[in-house]
Amino acid sequence: MEKTFKLSQTAVERLAESYGTPLLILSSEQIKRNYNMLAEYLPGVHLYYAVKSNPNETIVRTLAELGSCFDVASDGEMQALTAMGIEPHRMVYANPVKTAGGLATARCTGINKFTFDSESEIGKMAKAVPGGAVLLRIRVDNPKALVDLNKKFGAHPDDALRLLRLAREQGLDVAGLCFHVGSQSVSSEAYYDALRICRRLFDQAAAEGFNLRVLDIGGGFPIPALNETIDIPGILTEINTGVQKYFPHTEIWAEPGRFICGTAMNLITRVIGTQERNHQQWYFLDDGLYGTFSAVIFDHWEFELETFKKGELIPATFAGPSCDSLDIMFRDKLTQRLELDDLILVPNCGSYTSASATVFNGFAKTPIIVWEEVQHLFDASEQLAAAV
Repeated sequence: MEKTFKLSQTAVERLAESYGTPLLILSSEQIKRNYNMLAEYLPGVHLYYAVKSNPNETIVRTLAELGSCFDVASDGEMQALTAMGIEPHRMVYANPVKTAGGLATARCTGINKFTFDSESEIGKMAKAVPGGAVLLRIRVDNPKALVDLNKKFGAHPDDALRLLRLAREQGLDVAGLCFHVGSQSVSSEAYYDALRICRRLFDQAAAEGFNLRVLDIGGGFPIPALNETIDIPGILTEINTGVQKYFPHTEIWAEPGRFICGTAMNLITRVIGTQERNHQQWYFLDDGLYGTFSAVIFDHWEFELETFKKGELIPATFAGPSCDSLDIMFRDKLTQRLELDDLILVPNCGSYTSASATVFNGFAKTPIIVWEEVQHLFDASEQLAAAV
């Protein structure tokens, strides 16, 4: 990443004073930078933003203005994007197992691109969206990914030709293949494995009269992670080299989610309680596991906690505000000593956080403000902490 959105201490304090906490701050400019970086390193690839990672309207509209397409997974996402005026040809219904409501909405809105990975899905699509363009999702095992999606999705390569034949027999437009190497994949190795598998399947399909014309390489592109050095430009360059080697004349799609939104949001949260339990320091925050920190469970993400303090580091437990003992985000996390009302900045929390937050226990979802709409309130010298 050339730049990462991170607020300064002064900005954190003034935003908390003006808007209260917890508070999420979204940078639309960071969304643009991330999109443009992918477009630069993956030239010619059609980018379909994975809406599930963060469906915030500012993000979607910003990407739409840049020319992005969208990966939608449900009738709700289709309806939301349609209500924003996004055309159906810019969406792919990329859930391999679709609901009746989702297929009905796709037909009603005119969405005509789909993915699948099983025989049972073929009949559903053929009936609901006759002649729809379909991509068969291939399983690519990648245990090194932060979240290995292939444990749930993807057809075994040995079953691919049979499924393609069945889809063609039922009148579907067999357009190509797709894969997803898993979320936050920190090397290009899994992409190369998938590209080689798909190249072989493309060639075998051509021998049977198929004209596969699209390959969707999914998402999984990484963002900076805590305590881990990742050569993001290098990984993207290697992926592009592999695409050009194996599929120089094929239409390529990608479905980035985390890469687009992950670094574009900061959380400001506050210490609302402190105590010592079982000889360890506990800090209770006003956002928790049922809110923005839902990614601890659903996304296995290791959050950075910036306290703006100096001094000895101690192991501490961080818990959320709900009356559920499950609401514990971190144990033995090293931190400076904190006091009641201290503010904590959490950068890089734009993906799978607010998107999976709940209103459990009556706590409202953390409000989101757009940085570019309020930054005029700050002097240039106090807006952002430098991050490269």
